[in-house]
Amino acid sequence: MAKKAKSTKKATTTKPGKKKSARKPSAAFMRPVTPSPALAEVIGPKAVPRTEVTKRLWAYIKKNKLQDTKNKRMINADATLKQVFGGKASVNMFEMTRLVGKHLK
Repeated sequence: MAKKAKSTKKATTTKPGKKKSARKPSAAFMRPVTPSPALAEVIGPKAVPRTEVTKRLWAYIKKNKLQDTKNKRMINADATLKQVFGGKASVNMFEMTRLVGKHLK
């Protein structure tokens, strides 16, 4: 009959007054970036952080109903987004982030 190994881990207790620190966002994502003229037509000309670029892009896509109804991962570009997507009529959401990155400085 095999013996069970004893656990050497100690129970961790947190003090009632201490809170776990919230995760801090990366400074690289929070640094403002300037959009190209083509992307500025979609999100605006102001320099904004990358996280805000993504939020505004998705707001534009949902407002104009450009997300494919059957496959939600695909974005159907209108005339304005075609310039950002390098002339492609349809891209998936992962490819979209790569294409948009080329329009940021």
